[in-house]
Amino acid sequence: MRLIHNFFIPFMILNLALPTVYAAPPGDIQPASPAKSATSGQQHWAYQAVKRPQAPSVQQKDWVQTPIDAFILAQLEAKGIKPSPDADRAVFIRRATLDAWGVIPTPEAVKAFVSDRSPDAYEKLIDRLLASPHYGERQARRWLDLARYADSTGFENDKTRGNMYRYRDYVINAFNQDKPYDQFVKEQLAGDEIAPGNQDVMVATGFLAGYPDNHNARDLVGRKYQITTDMTDTVGAVFLAQTVACARCHNHKFDRISEKEYFQLQAFFANTSEVANIPAKIGPDEIAYRKQVAEWEEASKDVRAQRKALIDSFREEGTRYYHERYMTDAQASIFKPKDQWTAFDRWINHRVDYITTDESVASFLDMAGANPKAKEYKPEYAEKLEQYKKLNEELRKFDKFKPTKGSDTFTAMTELGQPDSPPTFLLFGGNNDRPVEEVQPGFPASIANGEQPVIVPTATSSGRRTALANWIASANNPLTARVFVNRVWAQYFGHGILETVSDFGKAGAKPSNPELLDYLADNFVKQGWSVKKLHREILLSRVYRESSDYREDAYKADPENKLLAVFPRVRMEAEEIRDSLLAAAGKLDDDTIGGPSVFPPVPKGLNGGALWQTSKDPRDYTRRSLYIFTRRSVPYPMLDSFDMASSQQVHSKRVATTTALQALTLYNNDQVFGWSQALASRVIREAGDNEAARLDRLYQLLFARNPDSEEKTTLLAFLDSLEKVIKDQPAKDTPVAAISAREAAFVDLVHTVANSNDFAYRF
Repeated sequence: MRLIHNFFIPFMILNLALPTVYAAPPGDIQPASPAKSATSGQQHWAYQAVKRPQAPSVQQKDWVQTPIDAFILAQLEAKGIKPSPDADRAVFIRRATLDAWGVIPTPEAVKAFVSDRSPDAYEKLIDRLLASPHYGERQARRWLDLARYADSTGFENDKTRGNMYRYRDYVINAFNQDKPYDQFVKEQLAGDEIAPGNQDVMVATGFLAGYPDNHNARDLVGRKYQITTDMTDTVGAVFLAQTVACARCHNHKFDRISEKEYFQLQAFFANTSEVANIPAKIGPDEIAYRKQVAEWEEASKDVRAQRKALIDSFREEGTRYYHERYMTDAQASIFKPKDQWTAFDRWINHRVDYITTDESVASFLDMAGANPKAKEYKPEYAEKLEQYKKLNEELRKFDKFKPTKGSDTFTAMTELGQPDSPPTFLLFGGNNDRPVEEVQPGFPASIANGEQPVIVPTATSSGRRTALANWIASANNPLTARVFVNRVWAQYFGHGILETVSDFGKAGAKPSNPELLDYLADNFVKQGWSVKKLHREILLSRVYRESSDYREDAYKADPENKLLAVFPRVRMEAEEIRDSLLAAAGKLDDDTIGGPSVFPPVPKGLNGGALWQTSKDPRDYTRRSLYIFTRRSVPYPMLDSFDMASSQQVHSKRVATTTALQALTLYNNDQVFGWSQALASRVIREAGDNEAARLDRLYQLLFARNPDSEEKTTLLAFLDSLEKVIKDQPAKDTPVAAISAREAAFVDLVHTVANSNDFAYRF
C-alpha cells in the first residue's frame, strides 16, 4: 500500500566557530599580513580555471542520453552498481512539473504525456515546461532565497518596502526571457551604472538593496558599515560561494583571503546608497495605486493640513532635536554646510533624509511636551503634544482609504549622481572604530589569479561595481559558472555535486563528481550562459529519469546515494505544498504573473496587527505563494511551518524538517480544510456518483496516478466507518450539516488523502 510513505530525511547543519580575535593594545595595530593557505603547494581546485573534460567511456552505452549520463554512469560502473530503470511516465511528469513549475500537473497533462508515444515525447514535455511563465516563477523563488528577499526592512519596526516586488518581478522576467546569466549578474550588481535611467535594468540592484535595515539606528556610521558588510558577504556567498565574511575580523583561517582583501571587496560598495522613491513607469497598477492615494489625500486633506501646520510650528526645533539623537560622528556630517560635504558626508545626509519623516520630527514632543524635567520642556509643547495625538487619532479614521498594496516608485542602489567614493579602511578585528590603513578596491588574489579591477568612473558614478560585476561575470572567473551550475543541480537532485553549495573553499565539501561539475560549467559558458539550456540538459538526462524506488543493493553500495543510482525522493517545499493544494482544489490563480505582494488570510491567533492586514480582494487569497508578502517579523504561518527560506541572510539550501506542527497545520488550518472541501466538490463534480471513479479522480489530481486495489478497499472502508460516526453525531455537531453524511465523510477522506506523504513528496 502506497498511501503513506514513512520516508523522512532529516538534515543537520553544523556551524564551525572560528577563533576569537583579541584586540591589540593601542599603538600596536599593524596592517594585516597576506593570508596564507591552510596548506602550502597546489592551488585550491576551485580557484583553478575550468577545463572541459572528455566524457568517460562506459559499458552501458545505450543508457546514456546526454553527456551528463556518461559522467554519472562511469562512477556507478566503477562501483559495480547499475542505474535504476526509468520512472513511470506519470511519475516523471509529476516530478518534472514540480521541479520546473513548483506545482503539480493537471490530470489532463499527465494523460497527454503518458499517451504520447512519439520519439520526442520527453523533449516536447520539457520544452513546454521551460516555455511557460511558471518556469520563471519557480526559478525566481530559488533565486530570491539567495537574495534574502523580503517586502519589509526587519528589526523592531519592520517597515514595509512597498515597491520591492519590482525586483522580484525582474527576476521572474529574467528567467523567463532566458537572460544570459553573466548579464543577470552584472545588472544586479551594477544596473544603475550599466544603464542609468533605465528602470528595467536599475531595478535589478534590488538584489543589493534587500538587506535587513533598522531605520531607528542612531549609529549611522555603524549602519553604513553594516549595510556595506551585508552587500559584501551576500555577493561573496551567492556568486562566488566563498565565506568571505570569515575574513572581516582576521585573515581567513582556511582560504587564502586576507582581512585586507575583504575590505578591498567592501570598497567596491563604498559609494552605494539606496534610493527608494524613483518614479516608476506608469501602467494599470500604478494608475490604480495613484487613484487610491488621491482618494485618501482628498478625504484626509483637512486633518493632514492641520497636522502639518502643527508640526511646522516646531519643525526647526524638532529637526535639530532629532538630529542630535544621532551619535557624534554622524552629527559632524549632519551639521556640516552642504558645500563642505565629502563623499562620506553625502552618504550620511542622504540616509538621514531618507529615514526622516514628520513623525520623526514630532518625536521631539515626546520629550519637550511630556517630561517637565527635560531641558526642552515647555508648557506650550505639552499642549501641542495633546493636539498632535488627537490629530493622529483623527487621521487614522481615514486609513481605510489608503492603498494596501502597490506603488508608483521603484528602489535601486545608486551612487547619488557622484563619482567620488568615501574611503574604505582595513579595520582591526573588524572593529569600525579601529581603522588601520586605507584600501582600494581589489579582488582576492588567490581567486583572481593576477587580474586587477578596471575601474572607469562616469560623471554620475564611481564605476567600481561595474568593475566588480565584470570580473565576477567573466568566463575566466573560476568560480561563477561552477557555483551556479552546482546550485541548479542541487535543485533537481536534492544535493549539489558539491554539497556545500555556498562554500567552495577548503572548509567546504569536495565535489562528488568533479569532472561532471566542470563539464556543466564549461558547457554553460559555451552555451552563452543560457540558464534554460542548462535546465533542459539536466531535465532530459537519463539520470533525471531514473526511478526513485528503493534498492537494497544500491543502498549498501552507496548509503548516501551520492552516485545517484536511485533518483532521490524529496519533500515538496513550503510553496509547492500550498500551491499544489490550491491547484488540486481548482483554486490556484496561475494566470496572473507578477504585481504587488498580497496578504492572504492568516490564523486568528497570529496577532500580526498592522504588520499583517489581510487583503480585501479575495483574488489575492489564491495567488501563488511567491507573491505572498514577505514580512520579516511576521512570516506567513503555513509557509513558515514547512521551512520557507529565511529572509535575514543568504538562504543557500532548503532543509526539510519533520515536525508535529506541520501535520497540525495541514489538518487544522481552516484554509487548508476549505481547499479540501473545494477539492471534494471538484471530484464529485467531475467523477459523478460512482465512488470508485471519485477515488480514481482524487488520486489523479493529487498523485498523478490511480489508487491500487488495496488503497481503494482501505478508503471505502474508511468512508463506511466515518459515515457511521457522522450519522451518530447530533446534527448541530456535524461539520457539514447541509450535505449527506456520506458526502461529509468524503470531504474528510479527501482532507486525509491530501495530507499524505504521497502528496507531499516528489518521487
